[in-house]
Amino acid sequence: MVKEAIIKGQYFSATIPHEMAGRRLDQVLASIFPQYSRARLQYWIRHGLVTVDERHLRPRDKIQGGEAVKVNAVAVKDTSWTAEAIPLDIVYEDDALLVINKPVGLVAHPGAGNHAGTLLNALLSHDPALANVPRAGIVHRLDKDTSGLMVVARNLIAHKALVEQLQSRTLQREYEAIVHGVMTAGGEVDAPIGRHPVHRTRMAVVEKGKPAVTHYRVIERFRAYTYIRVKLETGRTHQIRVHMAHIHHPLVGDPLYGGRIRLPKGATAELVDALRQFRHQALHAVRLGLQHPLTGKRQYWDSPLPADMTDLLTLLRKDGQAVD
Repeated sequence: MVKEAIIKGQYFSATIPHEMAGRRLDQVLASIFPQYSRARLQYWIRHGLVTVDERHLRPRDKIQGGEAVKVNAVAVKDTSWTAEAIPLDIVYEDDALLVINKPVGLVAHPGAGNHAGTLLNALLSHDPALANVPRAGIVHRLDKDTSGLMVVARNLIAHKALVEQLQSRTLQREYEAIVHGVMTAGGEVDAPIGRHPVHRTRMAVVEKGKPAVTHYRVIERFRAYTYIRVKLETGRTHQIRVHMAHIHHPLVGDPLYGGRIRLPKGATAELVDALRQFRHQALHAVRLGLQHPLTGKRQYWDSPLPADMTDLLTLLRKDGQAVD
């Protein structure tokens, strides 16, 4: 159960426009204070942190227009998790954002079997004030064994803005991956994703799943593998891994969806050994693009492939040359 502590906030006040008469209080506040989410405003109303003409109302109560509204914009501090001094590879940092280059093996958020040693614990150590932001500012995740760029919101305004960009699909995320099989061309996978009907720890393309769209293009082809760039429209759990497996090009090293190792005939011993030792999905978040929550400017960050993926690509190229 999440433990919370309410800490001193900042007061905002406004006069409710008469044209908003008859609307719910939470709807009115969402219009007047758009920098905060409706859920956050509802929380403040329910906890007596909003007054309308010095009265406490419920979120669904209707307003008449012309009232004086005052909001005590407190932070709700999550005290469930502890800070841990785990090194972070910080690509960018300002008052609103942190951009992190997450390594393979680091879980994003505490959960079943991972109550400590996560990115969230590391973030709380780097900036204790992140305890005042939902999930310490983590607005999207990468799987434990996927590396690359993640953005973290450092305050409630930035958090709301980034969540909205995710929902509107304007937060750009690009990945690079090595997949089994030789792709003839790039393409798109538009297939709904949901929980696997039998294996509940896995996801799958299922008829009643959530909409999911993945775009991919070929960067380089090898004898039995392809190096690709992937762009997400949606952000479903394991989306790239599930979609690539669905079109019969699973990611190299993927323990859930990859199946058995497929060795090209006459592969070099060095390549065979590298493929057998590659124990995580060959997937890296290489590019992140978003509109900065405070400046409104579009910003981009790039991250080079980790050494194990670049080494594998080198061996795949050598393998092709040896056969030629």
